[in-house]
Amino acid sequence: MIENVPEGYWKDGKGALIPVANVKPEHQEEDALVKSLVAEAKDLSRRLAAFKIRALGDVQAYRELVLEKYGVTRGGRKGNVTLTSYDGTQQVVVAVAEHISFGAELEAAKVLIDRCITRWSEGANDNLRALVDQAFQVDQQGKISTGKVLGLRRLSIDDQDWLRAMDAISDAIRITGTKTYVRVYDRDPVTEDREPVSLDLANA
Repeated sequence: MIENVPEGYWKDGKGALIPVANVKPEHQEEDALVKSLVAEAKDLSRRLAAFKIRALGDVQAYRELVLEKYGVTRGGRKGNVTLTSYDGTQQVVVAVAEHISFGAELEAAKVLIDRCITRWSEGANDNLRALVDQAFQVDQQGKISTGKVLGLRRLSIDDQDWLRAMDAISDAIRITGTKTYVRVYDRDPVTEDREPVSLDLANA
């Protein structure tokens, strides 16, 4: 609900009505600047959202056109695709990223891995345990790093407890959702490297 502020007054952060004459000029300028930038940022945000929707729609339409040419259809979730200009200088990449979490099986994996470390180290060195424990540490949001845990599966270790632990990690994986990204690249005329066209304010 939008409250009407009487003419000649401004409402401060506590909700109090302050006569405009009592608002310092620099605070009035700051207010105008902030409101102007926020309005422009919101407009850019809407335009970026509209661009993403149009880009995804156009890319999907092109994919369906190509599939139709060969008399096939694609069902299920749409995957990654890279489209490249004829001269190779520009690209549009649509990438689907999966959000992963872990179920209760992860606790069993940690117990099995601890059992391996106990046997391997024979209590002589805690460095190996520290490395593995780091993979199971939580961040400030209380979440475990999926990359670190999944990285353990790349280790080739022929040990029954370790192999059972890796199976437990696989069983613990839960796909909780996906997010689709649109990335655009253009070749720098000087370096001739293909550089990303920034759609992120922090990297613009």
